[in-house]
Amino acid sequence: MLELRNTDRSRNCSGHTRRTALKAGFLGLSGLGLPDLLRARSEAVAAGKSTNSKSVILMWLDGGPSQLESWDPKPEAPAEYRGPWTSIQTNVPGMDLSEIMPLQANHADKMVYVRSLHHGTGDHFAGAHWMLTGRFGSTTANKAQKFPSVGSYVSRMKGANQPGVPAYVGLPAAQSVYLYPGYQGAAYLGQAYNPFDVQTSQKYLASTYAAAIKRPECLENFTAGDASRTTTRLGLLSQLDQLKREVDQTGAAEAMDRYQQQAVEMITGGRARTAFDIELEDPKTRDRYGRGPWGHYTLMARRLVEAGVSFVTVDMPHWDNHSGIEKGHGAKLPVVDRALSALLEDLTVRGMLDDVLVVVMGEFGRTPRLNTGQPGIPIPGRDHWGNAISAALAGGGLRYGQVVGATNSKAEHPIERPLSPADLLATVYRVLGIDYSQSFPDFSGRPVPILTDGEPIHEIL
Repeated sequence: MLELRNTDRSRNCSGHTRRTALKAGFLGLSGLGLPDLLRARSEAVAAGKSTNSKSVILMWLDGGPSQLESWDPKPEAPAEYRGPWTSIQTNVPGMDLSEIMPLQANHADKMVYVRSLHHGTGDHFAGAHWMLTGRFGSTTANKAQKFPSVGSYVSRMKGANQPGVPAYVGLPAAQSVYLYPGYQGAAYLGQAYNPFDVQTSQKYLASTYAAAIKRPECLENFTAGDASRTTTRLGLLSQLDQLKREVDQTGAAEAMDRYQQQAVEMITGGRARTAFDIELEDPKTRDRYGRGPWGHYTLMARRLVEAGVSFVTVDMPHWDNHSGIEKGHGAKLPVVDRALSALLEDLTVRGMLDDVLVVVMGEFGRTPRLNTGQPGIPIPGRDHWGNAISAALAGGGLRYGQVVGATNSKAEHPIERPLSPADLLATVYRVLGIDYSQSFPDFSGRPVPILTDGEPIHEIL
C-alpha cells in the first residue's frame, strides 16, 4: 500500500493519525486501501460497466414526508384530509403542488412528480429498505440490511465519473432510520461500495439546526491553526506535491500498478479536496441554497457531481410528524423547496441539468386523515402510510414537466398508474445506463439480480 509517513498526530478523514501514516486513500469506512478498492471496483464492473457519465443526487427525507403537504395536495378534500395548506399552480399548466413550496413551483417544467408509488407497509425499516433497494427485506423485527442500496450498485457498476473522487458520497453521512449507513449501504456487495461519509461527528441534522456546520475532517487537516500545526500541514502538502512531481518526472508512474497510480491521484490531485470545500463558493450562492445543513449539503452535492462523483445522498431527516403537522412539516418543506430550487437553477445555468438526476423521496407517505395528536399532545398530525407515496424527480434527461400517476380524492391509494419502488429505481438505473438484470452473489453465494421486478417509467424517459 502506498504510504507517506509524518509525525503529525492530527486526524484525517478516517480518524487515523498521520503519525501512523497517510495511506493513499485509506477511506476508513471500508478498511481497504484505496488501490485495493479501485482494483475491486474495476474487476466488479468489467463485465458490464456503464460508460454513462450521468450522476444522481438523492435528497433523502428520512421519516416519511406527507404526500398531501408536498406533491399530491387535495384542496377539495374535507378539512380533516386536506390539511393546513391548499395547492398552488406551477409554471406547467394543470400541474399543482402544495402552496408551501412556491419556489419549486417555478421549476416544475424541469420536474416529474410521481404520485402513485406504493408498497403497503407503515414499518419505517421495511419502507426505507424497500425504497432504497427496490426490494422488501428488512423490518423492525429484523433490521439487518438484506440487499444493496441503489447508491452502492451505482458505485459498483459505474465507479466515479472522474478520477480523484469517490464514487458514492453521503452528506453529511448516509443513513436510514437512524442506521448508518443503514439501507444506503452495500450489504453483500462488500464494504468497498458503502458511501463515503463526509462528517460523521455532526450528522442527522434537522432543518432548523442553527449551530455552525463543521468542515469535513479531511479539510480540517489543511486548515490554519497554531503556527506549529500550520507548518506541519504545509509541510505535508509540500510532500504530496513533491511526490507527484517526482512520480511524473521519473516515469515511475508507468511502472506503478495503475490502481496505485489512481490512489496517488486521489490524494495529490486535489479534485476531491476542492469539491468538499464549500468555502470556495460565492456567499450569494450559499445564501440561495440556505445556510442551514440541508441547503449547505445540497450545494456541496452539486459541487461533488460536478467534480465527478456518481451518486450523492443528502440526508434530510426528522419527517415523522405524528403530531404538529403544521409546525413539523411547515418548518421543513420550505427548506427543501429553497435548496431544491437553487439546485435546479444551478444545474440549468451550468448546463448540467440533463446530466444530473435529482430524486427526492422518503420511506413512505402519511395517513390521509389527520389524527388528533399523540396522548397529551392534542395537535393534528399524520401517521405512517405506505399505500400512497409521492416522490419528485428532476433533470437526468427525463421528459420532465409532467405528473405520473394519481391517487383518489383523499390521497389514500393509487387509482392511475400504480408504481412500486422497483419501478422508480429501474428508472434510475436506466438513466445511468446500468443493466439492472445483472446478478451478484449474496452472502450465501447465490446470484441475485439488482432488481427482480420493476420496469422503468417509460413515459418520462
